[in-house]
Amino acid sequence: MSTTEKEINQPVKKGAFLQENSKSLLFIAGAIILLIGVYIWYQNVYLKNRAEEAAAKMYKAEQLLGADSLANKAINGGIDYPGFQKIADDYANTKSANLANLYLGGIYLHKGEYKKAIEALGNYAETGSPVADPLALGLLGDAYSELKDYKQAITYYKKAADKTSNKFTSPLFLKKLGLVYEAEKDFASAQEAYSKIKTQYPESTEASTIDAYIARVEVQAK
Repeated sequence: MSTTEKEINQPVKKGAFLQENSKSLLFIAGAIILLIGVYIWYQNVYLKNRAEEAAAKMYKAEQLLGADSLANKAINGGIDYPGFQKIADDYANTKSANLANLYLGGIYLHKGEYKKAIEALGNYAETGSPVADPLALGLLGDAYSELKDYKQAITYYKKAADKTSNKFTSPLFLKKLGLVYEAEKDFASAQEAYSKIKTQYPESTEASTIDAYIARVEVQAK
């Protein structure tokens, strides 16, 4: 056996590792404490201040959402205020930046710029909101549907309908899911989506006319 092998196979003396690496361990411990301190500062001071600043700056862009003619200003901003794109880029990791991505997705979708809509919505992080989270998924479904990527559209409409069960967003995206299934000539799946609206969300707006959709796909399925 070589000298190196003997050294490797010798039992390690109790406490030897701590003695030999005490300086390294102290450095690591100090680094961990420093990182914890930085994280607390980052969360409670830096992000908080940036979030408040972003929310204040985004107010003007939100005011421009209602008018189609002002959509580009809402995206790009003006001389004295930033648009949603700058908020999303400059204030990452804040709630305002996250919401800005959702706004951007909706605006780009309305403008017919579906790939840009998908990119913006892909940057949206779920917040636990029963409205915003399924809306982001549903808008992704809309964008893929417009691009005729029906498989992706089906995936996102399903997620949107299931994300938060309520009579507002769930039946809306179930109906869109059914329409995409119809486009794919999967009439049995379309009927299933429409029937869920009738049975699970009878008080929804979509339920008031859903019988006609069910009857249509029943004929096609035969």
